[in-house]
Amino acid sequence: MGSDTSDAAWAEPVRGVGMVWARTAAGVIGADGGIPWHVPEDLAHFRQVTGDGVVVMGRRTWDSLPPRFRPLHGRRNVVLTRDASWSAEGAEVVHDLATALDTDEPVWVIGGGAVYADALPFADRVSETIVDLEVPGDTRAPALDDAWELVDEGPWQESRVDGTRYRFLEWRRRA
Repeated sequence: MGSDTSDAAWAEPVRGVGMVWARTAAGVIGADGGIPWHVPEDLAHFRQVTGDGVVVMGRRTWDSLPPRFRPLHGRRNVVLTRDASWSAEGAEVVHDLATALDTDEPVWVIGGGAVYADALPFADRVSETIVDLEVPGDTRAPALDDAWELVDEGPWQESRVDGTRYRFLEWRRRA
């Protein structure tokens, strides 16, 4: 999205903003507008994590969702786009990150890569799935630095579909 996050009102992280993604060890989260693996257990984890809150995504992430799943059920779907004429049934359209995050409800940023990068300074938690694959990709998760503390590291598990190994990690921003 590339939104300007230098505004003084956004100098401190906004509490209650989470980010959720699945990535490879190399950081790949996407390829050609989609996810380059299918791990149903991660999709169930995604649904559990995002719960009944607000999901914030870029327009390309919205477009990548299968039509039968748009909007994501039980959640307020906020879509960031620069296109003032864009609309979609079930999507609440906004044109800047500040507006997307301006809510008292729990917020989960769900992609894509540019939205993650722009929202990272405002997040206080990350729910991450590591997928044990080496795949090419054109979209990567942002790197988490020393501002983040790993608070839960789940065991490696195998997907029931094809045996792909995965595990769940939970991060919190250090106080």
